[in-house]
Amino acid sequence: MMMKSLICLSLVLLPLISVVVEGGLLGGWKPIKDVSDPNVVDIAKYAISEHNKVSKPGLVYEKVVQGKQQVVAGTKYSLVIAAKSRGGGSKNYEAVVWDKPYEKFRKLESFKAV
Repeated sequence: MMMKSLICLSLVLLPLISVVVEGGLLGGWKPIKDVSDPNVVDIAKYAISEHNKVSKPGLVYEKVVQGKQQVVAGTKYSLVIAAKSRGGGSKNYEAVVWDKPYEKFRKLESFKAV
């Protein structure tokens, strides 16, 4: 009886362990492999646009340097974005954007120089 219980428990836990090993923890941050993907670029430009509404001088998008994403009732993106200030040099900024395309919802949660 003990052996059957151990086998059953192993059969239940093995798939869960493989999910954690292969895909990282569910709900955890995962690196974005293609930061030039049009959707990622669109989200980065949105972050710059929203930041420019409340801050001066305005920033001009250059490129996404790196990023990661997290699935949480939509997707959160944490992006490092290269941007130029008007009349100034280029700097990197970290933006966190929450995106729920199925609800047409997008929100800039944070934006800071890094």
